[in-house]
Amino acid sequence: MMKLPPAERRDLLDDWTNWARAAQLAPVGDWRVWVICAGRGFGKTRAGAEWVSDVARTTPDARIALIGATVDEVRRVMIEGQSGLLAVARSNEPIVWRQTRNEIEFASGAKAYVFSAAAPEKLRGPEHHAAWCDELAKWRYGDAAWDNMVLGVRRGDQPRVLVTTTPKPVMLLRRVLREAGDNVRRGSTADNPHLPPSYVAAVTHLYGGTRLGRQELDGELLEDIEGALWTRAMIEACRVDALPALVRVVVAVDPPAGIDGDACGIVCVGLGADGRGYVIEDASLSGASPEGWARAVADCAARHHADRVVAEKNQGGEMVRSVLRAANAVMPLTLVHAARGKIARAEPVAALYEGGRIGHVSGLRQLEDELCGMVVGGVYRGPGRSPDRADALVWGLTELMLGSHGEAAVRGL
Repeated sequence: MMKLPPAERRDLLDDWTNWARAAQLAPVGDWRVWVICAGRGFGKTRAGAEWVSDVARTTPDARIALIGATVDEVRRVMIEGQSGLLAVARSNEPIVWRQTRNEIEFASGAKAYVFSAAAPEKLRGPEHHAAWCDELAKWRYGDAAWDNMVLGVRRGDQPRVLVTTTPKPVMLLRRVLREAGDNVRRGSTADNPHLPPSYVAAVTHLYGGTRLGRQELDGELLEDIEGALWTRAMIEACRVDALPALVRVVVAVDPPAGIDGDACGIVCVGLGADGRGYVIEDASLSGASPEGWARAVADCAARHHADRVVAEKNQGGEMVRSVLRAANAVMPLTLVHAARGKIARAEPVAALYEGGRIGHVSGLRQLEDELCGMVVGGVYRGPGRSPDRADALVWGLTELMLGSHGEAAVRGL
């Protein structure tokens, strides 16, 4: 690149399409609403500022709305921020920022105006060619601000709206995602190769696998299902950074019906010296042969020095015992019979969580998703066809915390 003439080199550096990731570029074709719903540091602000700059460049008479949770956030992030409009302006396209008037004038003559979602009535009346809406999920009076903005984005042949936000389970965001349809781009903090590796490592260590981390870093929209036995808040309240001394460790198994069927649920739980139960590891796997999942059970038991394996008998009966023995799983084995459905068995275990008697380490994402999909009344609405990981957890915590005479009706064989 250094061999290029200065003017060509400057043009190459200024052209955002040379450096942007695919998820940061506007959809092709005819669209009305585009949403970037991603984790912190993904590059949402840069994408928004570059898109607005392009609208101003290609539409000299453009009138653009810049909308944030507050006027101050629009100024600090969308305009004056490290990736804001002032920072991404090309060297040959200076822009004028008139703070007292909350107005930007671009080199082309296009103008952008600052609005706050906290004052939705100010969006009633003004007409715009385009709007950039930042952090929609935290807007106060969001529905009113959104409706007033949408009704005003009606100038030109192709009025458009870009939304950049970290996800939160709010009604407005769900509504806007539906309106955007296929024009939704998702991503995580780790997708940005320009972030300092030390920062990514630090925040992943602190928040990885937690609800906060999945939302703020991975950009996931985490919602609770009505009537679910477990909620995200309930699980998050159980999060622990370290395990206490354990007096018992059990590996619980929910065997699959066949190789091509559901996953084999393998979950390790422990009973702490403090009397609480702890979920230590989810070692579940899919598509394995009986010998394969039996080896995974044995390996998990060895890693955590388990003193017992608890396995559901219904799927395969004595085959469970034989394949575990073939895998040299020599610790005591208890086969349990599922006399009741998965949801009914889970209810007393969910009560342990509500009582603060269970702790979760981080990194149990798939297991926690299944728990949050188990609904009162015998319904499962989580990922996959069956909550195999969650069922294994229920067997393990029933063994540790409720015993063979607990409400979960476990019968040792």
